[in-house]
Amino acid sequence: MLKQQSDFLQKIGICFDLVVIFLAFSIAYLLRIWVVGGLPPFLDFIWILVLVAPVWYVLLNRYGLYSSIRRTTIFDIITRIINVHIFGGVIVAALIYLLEKDKYSRSLYLTFLVCSFILLTLEKVGLRLSLGFLRSKGFNTRNLLIVGTREKARSFHRLLKEHSDWGLSVLGFVQVVDEPLVSEVEGHQVLGYVKDLLEVSKNHPVDEVVFCLPKDYIVDAEEHLKDLEELGITVRMVLDFYDIYRSKRELSIFHDEIPILTFHTRSLDTQQLFFKRVLDICGALVGLGVLAVMFPFITWAIKRDSPGPIFFGQERVGASGRIFKCWKFRSMYIDAEERKKELMAQNEMKGAIFKIKNDPRITRVGAFLRKTSLDEFPQFWNVLKGEMSLVGTRPPTPGEVEQYENWHRRRISIKPGITGKWQVSGRNRIEDFDEIVHLDLDYIDSWNLWQDIRILFKTVTVVFAREGSC
Repeated sequence: MLKQQSDFLQKIGICFDLVVIFLAFSIAYLLRIWVVGGLPPFLDFIWILVLVAPVWYVLLNRYGLYSSIRRTTIFDIITRIINVHIFGGVIVAALIYLLEKDKYSRSLYLTFLVCSFILLTLEKVGLRLSLGFLRSKGFNTRNLLIVGTREKARSFHRLLKEHSDWGLSVLGFVQVVDEPLVSEVEGHQVLGYVKDLLEVSKNHPVDEVVFCLPKDYIVDAEEHLKDLEELGITVRMVLDFYDIYRSKRELSIFHDEIPILTFHTRSLDTQQLFFKRVLDICGALVGLGVLAVMFPFITWAIKRDSPGPIFFGQERVGASGRIFKCWKFRSMYIDAEERKKELMAQNEMKGAIFKIKNDPRITRVGAFLRKTSLDEFPQFWNVLKGEMSLVGTRPPTPGEVEQYENWHRRRISIKPGITGKWQVSGRNRIEDFDEIVHLDLDYIDSWNLWQDIRILFKTVTVVFAREGSC
């Protein structure tokens, strides 16, 4: 019954979205005529909606906006709708270009995207707030029975209590341990022992049973699962195996057969990682194009200034310890690596990184290349090959990694980048390597594609302002 109700509500939502999309297109058409004028009749553009409707449906469904959003934050809803309009807008624009590139209005289409985003956001957020309000008043709720009475069960109950707008109401608790029956937990009655679970579920209006079992207590849940399945009751398991600091937890089904609990500190969002790679490839191609234009002039300047090769290739440590050769325009004299040992006593940085002001190994042209960050343009080749990313952590040398403490090594768990959080945070003012690592780890822990885009924009500002360059 609940599944049928959910399917029915989903169909209602799809129909309502179609009405909203049509309304957005109509408003966009009227706005376009009011501001600019001179458009053909409305029906001449209606074919665009035939393209928009299925694309919008697939993306709205892909981003979970047709599933239950009772536990989805408003920020997440808005973010998902933004993604729908970015990717949907590009897909439909490509289809329009292939089908009727000369017979549609670009301004009308862009206005529609804005109107569609505004109206769909108002619809979904309004629905979320309205249903949340109704659920907080006791309407459209689901009744939960919690199996367990210890801290994990109590903390789960407190979480539900803090989010009354989810509409999840606790009927009571079921005790697992074979001890005298506790009368109540968190203000709710303990309805019996786990052996009585079937009878308790039959005697109360239970929609879902949530097992909150402590890790030091094992109960044969398979028999209970079969019984509850026969009653048509949804069963959920709250896992209480390990509590690892900083690690994100992700439960997945491997090959649709084996449940796997994954602990990770870096993002495993395949979609965002895919678009990060697309951004890397596009950025690398643009960078290499600019490099091709500047190459003759930089080559001439380097050769004229000092003897030696144009490029400097050095072994660096990439993602998870992979060794690769990082390329730069040569900005130092050819004996720079040998002279580094003599200068170690002058190192201004604390920790596993070397830097001194007015480094005597840097050539006159090299100082200019570093100040303008032109020396790093060959690294776009590393990005194109997939050894580096546009945004990441600074690629260390193997010698630096040998000096790392264990907690430092998490910074090399991702691809290094041409730029990163510490590079746009006043890199010439940071003198402690630990501070750099903290910035890198903060980047890893909070990573998303939008953060990369913000860092890229900040990098452009820093480079043109010539701030923080070595």
